[in-house]
Amino acid sequence: MCHQIPAIAINDEILARLKEIFVSTLTKWDSTLLDFNGESDYVHLIIDDKPDIALSKLIANLKTVSSRLIRKEFLDLAAKYFDNKPYFWTGAYFVASCGGVTIEQLKKYVENQNSPKVETLPR
Repeated sequence: MCHQIPAIAINDEILARLKEIFVSTLTKWDSTLLDFNGESDYVHLIIDDKPDIALSKLIANLKTVSSRLIRKEFLDLAAKYFDNKPYFWTGAYFVASCGGVTIEQLKKYVENQNSPKVETLPR
């Protein structure tokens, strides 16, 4: 799954916090974050979820929870990148199943994403 945000806002500190949020949220859905990485304007998640979970609901929950917590914890972020509007993610996302590739191949792809190159924002 890939989430995208509308501006270059993710730095290493935010990326680390997003990972914590996603792990916690996925646990509540009886799912597991297998791998995670991102760049300054999007993140990649490899998730092991149950087949009976509606992906649209899971993704909506991940985006809602992470947006709320990131905006709460990084107050300067909303003012700097989002004109103080109450969102962090765009409405778009991409989901693909991993049929035909191994988890190791997916992890290698995610791990090879560049790290964000944005200054650290104060909390």
